[in-house]
Amino acid sequence: MMPLDLRRRFYAEEIEATANLRSASVVDALATVPREQFVRSGPWTVRSEADFQGGPRQTPDADPRHVYHNLAVALDPARQLFNGAPSVVAMVIDRLALKPGERVVHVGCGTGYYTAVMAHCVGASGKVTAIEVDAALAAEARANLASIRWVAVHHGDGRTIEGDVDAMLVNAGVTHPLDSWLDALRPGGRLALPLTVAMSSTIGKGLLILLTRASAGDEFEARVLGFVAIYNAIGLRDDAAGRQLGAAMQKRPMVSLTRLRRDAHDASPSCWLHLDGMCLSTT
Repeated sequence: MMPLDLRRRFYAEEIEATANLRSASVVDALATVPREQFVRSGPWTVRSEADFQGGPRQTPDADPRHVYHNLAVALDPARQLFNGAPSVVAMVIDRLALKPGERVVHVGCGTGYYTAVMAHCVGASGKVTAIEVDAALAAEARANLASIRWVAVHHGDGRTIEGDVDAMLVNAGVTHPLDSWLDALRPGGRLALPLTVAMSSTIGKGLLILLTRASAGDEFEARVLGFVAIYNAIGLRDDAAGRQLGAAMQKRPMVSLTRLRRDAHDASPSCWLHLDGMCLSTT
């Protein structure tokens, strides 16, 4: 049987190939961080992103090798709460282009697996702040990440960010980027988040967006990374913005975004999502 360290390395290289990862540090993190320590004890309920009709299924036993596949692993099946598919989340972390020494915020850290991956990327000279709205999950993440001294875990909804950050990952579906998140980004800072329309009380579907702050001023480049189905953020969604987002996605689901605007302007055909104080534009 393949030793677990070699299985992790094979898993990391498979995710590298399937998700087109460009950062060696993300691949090394996937090959190093023990995922089985962040997904509770097995047997595990798992789900494939490719098998849309198959639904969740259970692993035959608690052998850790089962979590080293491109599968979402359930943290709480009753709530449809999963540790996300590695090819999706690792791809987003990869596009954040994390560098050693950077300060990173992870909103919706769950039990901390992908927080640990990002902590590996920024190294001991960096700092990672993990935020989780579920008190039990936050406590679990704090215990799981205790050995990584440059990670701090907080219980909260992530609405308020202290200090400036180089990168931020929002790991739950929202209707719009909050002003506090945009304001916290340093020049060149990156924010990845899922903009989703709620399909049920727990799950939403939408677009993964990457925002990058310009080196000077209040300009932001915007880019669509792909589609996603993800748990709805608690306390961070706005009903009116959600309705406008739904209309925008229905009208132009395959949109190519170029920038986020915060200046006052009238809505025009180039405004894909035009909200008070924020607009995602195609020009």
